[in-house]
Amino acid sequence: MSFSSLGLLDALVTTAAELGYKTPTAIQQKAIPIVLQGRDLLAAAQTGTGKTAAFTLPLLHKLTCEGPKVGGNQVRCLILVPTRELAEQVLTSVQSYSRQLPISSYAVYGGVSINPQMLRLRKGVDVLVATPGRLVDLHRQNAVRFEQLQLLVLDEADRMLDLGFSLELAEILASLPRKRQSLLFSATFSDEIRTLANKRLNNPLTVEVSPRNTAAQSVKQWLIPVDKKRKGELLLHLLRQRPAEQLLVFVKTRKGAEQVGQQLREAGIACDTIHGDKPQPSRMKALQAFRDEELQVLVATDVAARGLDIPDLPLVINHDLPTVAEDYIHRIGRSGRAGSQGEAISLVCADEVEQLAAIERLLKQTLTRKEDPDFSPSHRVPLTHDGMAQKKPKKPKQKASDKMISGKVHLGTWFDEPPKPARAVRGKPIFAKKKPK
Repeated sequence: MSFSSLGLLDALVTTAAELGYKTPTAIQQKAIPIVLQGRDLLAAAQTGTGKTAAFTLPLLHKLTCEGPKVGGNQVRCLILVPTRELAEQVLTSVQSYSRQLPISSYAVYGGVSINPQMLRLRKGVDVLVATPGRLVDLHRQNAVRFEQLQLLVLDEADRMLDLGFSLELAEILASLPRKRQSLLFSATFSDEIRTLANKRLNNPLTVEVSPRNTAAQSVKQWLIPVDKKRKGELLLHLLRQRPAEQLLVFVKTRKGAEQVGQQLREAGIACDTIHGDKPQPSRMKALQAFRDEELQVLVATDVAARGLDIPDLPLVINHDLPTVAEDYIHRIGRSGRAGSQGEAISLVCADEVEQLAAIERLLKQTLTRKEDPDFSPSHRVPLTHDGMAQKKPKKPKQKASDKMISGKVHLGTWFDEPPKPARAVRGKPIFAKKKPK
């Protein structure tokens, strides 16, 4: 199957070819015809499967063929995303695919000044990519209006709910015209996602191109047991083995990201960090430097797990396991994208065995362990079985009959052990009371 056979405009087919897209991916083959038919869509697709093009290409087709000229402060197509990084990524895709079309596009998100965004929206935008919080602020100030809205996309809707955007989503959706085409993309079909789809989508068609909650099959996954205090040394050891490879290192906290980044820089490795405490311009600068291969390592928290699109990334290292098992899937999904081979290595200490067990339950597989003899842990990482951490067996309780045989059951002072001497209180002896005469 080719892009031309899907019914897209010649300009879009030509652009796809120029960008190196030869054959549509599974999600593109299934989703594009549905969108072109005007039907609502509920789609589950892993990150890296080409889902952005699956909704962007047909939306651009429809906006070019069907819509009137956009008015001031109006939007014809709204794409809601959970993070600033993903907003920039989707905007870049929209601009790339629409370069031969008379379509305007823009992205709005928090962490930067709202005034330039308000000025830009005065002219109207055909395709607006937005994070929920900033869009609510703009709508409350009448900087953006939805009378002309034709198309709505909720991208990574599960992540938006995870990040606590339920109220913002409800406010936005209540402001949109009922007559519209809606597309909902999610990594999983959780109960919350199905509830959202039932309320906000009109008799949608459902597409699922991968098993629920599974990691990309093209990513080789394994772990190295190591003591927590030696993770930094082991990370440097792995980097020295792969001096020519770019890689992402995921950590659990913002403070941890800076500590790991500083350690790598002191070792002479070109790296930067990306996390929620960094200003948006600094985050975008670090991401661009990584894309331009000016950095070997990008250290990130889970805020970036779903917002990075870096082609041909060979390796992801989990310096810390994520607290939420589903985030593991999105982390390793940065590697092995669009069918290429990737690798994910997790550095696991004894304190993380419960997180490991949760991840293995989600994957329905036990991750391979490869112990490095130079980093054998003093505190062993317990083995897991069927995704459950194995604990030391408890000692069986003694039966009453056993206690009688051992002579430890209390049968009265005539059969008991002799009384113990009185204890001292605050260094002073306690003397037994004299028996009355």
